[in-house]
Amino acid sequence: MTAPLRKPEPNPVRGAIQIDNVVKSYGKGESQVLAVDHCSLDIPGGEICMIVGPSGCGKTTLLNAIAGFHDITSGRILLDGEEICGPGKLKARPGPDRVVVFQNGALFPWKTILDNVIYGPVRQGVVTKSEAKEKGRALLADVGLSGIEDNYPGEISSGMRRRVEIARALINDPKVLLLDEPYRALDALTKSVMHEALLNVYYRNRVTIFFITHDLEEAVFLGHRVVISTSRPCRPKKIIPVDIPHPRDHTVVTSRRFREIMEETNVLVREEAMAAFRAGDKEG
Repeated sequence: MTAPLRKPEPNPVRGAIQIDNVVKSYGKGESQVLAVDHCSLDIPGGEICMIVGPSGCGKTTLLNAIAGFHDITSGRILLDGEEICGPGKLKARPGPDRVVVFQNGALFPWKTILDNVIYGPVRQGVVTKSEAKEKGRALLADVGLSGIEDNYPGEISSGMRRRVEIARALINDPKVLLLDEPYRALDALTKSVMHEALLNVYYRNRVTIFFITHDLEEAVFLGHRVVISTSRPCRPKKIIPVDIPHPRDHTVVTSRRFREIMEETNVLVREEAMAAFRAGDKEG
């Protein structure tokens, strides 16, 4: 069971992301692919920003640029007003201030749950092992997983492993969580529970969340805003504010306003999905 939802605390000014006219292309000449095209987006510190759009539109390319996994072709990205990549330094340096949780997971199967959570800061030598264990246990409690510290990843469910990965990301005290479809493989009921667990963690930590998903209900339920991406190349088609107050729980999905935002989001995403489909036909 997850812990009860807590009301949000005052929003600290940290984790603000500014994506300024970013372009990313791969290859050269006739084989060149434009993945991101003059994309600009401002994400305030402490916001849950949901990114949706057709498969292959360039969403993950943008996330990887923020994380520092690859370079950009032009433009710049700032974190809390500091340029992390731009002219003269087109690839950001990866760091603990921006932590990625991938859809396929990356827990070490030979390590216990607690040892997985504390691995990063202990290896980096930023805290003692005893200090890391104390913080790790607290974070596992935040995600509703007290009592499994000595288990191994293969002994717990896929939904529980997702929560362990969130705890492992947060132990570094990041400014930004970069989530790339972390709940894609989960069934609908487990996913619903995971959404409330993530919000509970968010209300305690107030970290900025940049979340890529294809699940429109997930996007509207979690997000302060939903950014609809164009079909490739990626850039915002429309940004939809989700004017449903936090804290939220599963009951909001039956509200009239939730369904209205869902309908608007669905129409816009479908337009871009059809554009991608037609472009694919032409390429074939």
